[in-house]
Amino acid sequence: MSHTAREKAKLLSRVRRIRGQIEALERALESERGCAEVLQQIAAARGAINGLMVEVMADHIETHLADPDITSDAERRAGADELLEVVRTYLR
Repeated sequence: MSHTAREKAKLLSRVRRIRGQIEALERALESERGCAEVLQQIAAARGAINGLMVEVMADHIETHLADPDITSDAERRAGADELLEVVRTYLR
């Protein structure tokens, strides 16, 4: 079982909150709210996405890199490579 499956309820709850923030942003734009309010909505959504990313990354590190039960260097390297690929994509 993957770590995202173990944390499924918690992660889905975060995603639902993010969806709510994005919907609030959409409503703010549709109703032509002020720049400051729209920027605040964007910042909140971005913060929520970043928080979700940190949560999944931390679980990935604990499960695929730091777990003392991993005895294979190849398995640990694969976990590191996966993480690096995601970080590179995320930071573009």
